[in-house]
Amino acid sequence: MPEFLKLSTPQEAINILLHTLQERKPNFETISTILAMGRVIGKKVLAPHPLPEFPRSTVDGYALRARETFGASESLPGYLNLVGEIPMGAMPSFNINLGSCALIHTGGMLPQGADAVIMLEYTQRVEHSLPVRGGLNGSSAVEIEISHAVAEGENTLRIGEDVKKDQVVIQAGTRIRTLEIGSCMALGILELRVVKKPKIGILSTGNEVISPMANPLPGQIRDVNSYSLAALVSQAGGEPILYGIFPDDFHTLEEIAKEALKQCDMVLITAGSSASAHDLTSKVITSLGTPGVLVHGVNVRPGKPTILAVCQEKAVIGMPGNPVSALIIAGLFVVPVIEKLLGALPKPKPMVRAKLTVNVPSQAGREDWVAVKLEANKEILADHTGTSFLARPIFAKSNFIFSLSLADGLIRIPPETTGMNAGEDVEVNLF
Repeated sequence: MPEFLKLSTPQEAINILLHTLQERKPNFETISTILAMGRVIGKKVLAPHPLPEFPRSTVDGYALRARETFGASESLPGYLNLVGEIPMGAMPSFNINLGSCALIHTGGMLPQGADAVIMLEYTQRVEHSLPVRGGLNGSSAVEIEISHAVAEGENTLRIGEDVKKDQVVIQAGTRIRTLEIGSCMALGILELRVVKKPKIGILSTGNEVISPMANPLPGQIRDVNSYSLAALVSQAGGEPILYGIFPDDFHTLEEIAKEALKQCDMVLITAGSSASAHDLTSKVITSLGTPGVLVHGVNVRPGKPTILAVCQEKAVIGMPGNPVSALIIAGLFVVPVIEKLLGALPKPKPMVRAKLTVNVPSQAGREDWVAVKLEANKEILADHTGTSFLARPIFAKSNFIFSLSLADGLIRIPPETTGMNAGEDVEVNLF
């Protein structure tokens, strides 16, 4: 069996791959904002107008002049004449003059003359009967008792206080979330310029691999990797292109790999990357163009026989055939390449801290990734101290895909250790 020439650490390997890949100008497309969830912004987005566009109240209360509340308290309240109620969704038809105020609701537009709002909790209505005039029945006037002072601008939003006109509201490279979609709707931005999804070609190899739709004969297995990798590619922002399953034949694999490289921005070849007599992936990748194979063998478990290459300025990755290994390797190497192709801004990966439930052994000098299931830490629920979660390792072989599906994430065991101990705090990289 051939030996791996040199085992690179995962960090060394991804650095080599990303450094060798040339910067490529992405292609853009314009899509509806409501369909932009998860897409990467290609051009910075500017606010077409300020937000809010008019001064508005942030509470239910009374719009007034702040200086007329100075010194007001429960023991020495102030009084202002109520001149009306400000309608929601409309411009006030009156101004706030000296000695007056108006009822306003949350989100209502401040009338001219008002510079603050006092909350209802600090006020009280006082009605006064007016004398009868000209034989008509008497009417009443309403004053508002003020028992609290407010400062200018209190409980209000000024024009442009949230966003100023032409302000950059979304930077290029931002991956759109629900928050950005909502913000765009507030500004009336109905279309966004986004980066086109990079096409990721996926080839599955192996004489024993058959379609999931077929019934396997003895010695055959259904294709798992094409579909799990396609899902991961989609989640990362790429467009998966499935080329199918191919036998362990050099010329057949070389022909389809060349076609995939021509049509796609990156090519993934699953299985055939282990150091064995049937290892064709490295030879095929070498035939695709220069500089060719950069890394053959990564000092990580699972996923040691990974191949990283750049051919004709495009990444080509030979991946282990075991489903669990393939997914972990894809997370380490495929996702960063997709992010580079998208020009996505770097973001921290979701993770939580948890307490390990059992000892996890590891070989010194090798980086290990172990799947764990998260459980609530009942001790912290009782005394509110310590780590909120327990991390229970799922010990399974690298082709046990259903075992991985039970996990919530992975913990990394660094190469300078020989394992981790029960009770130790660990970082769980969430799926």
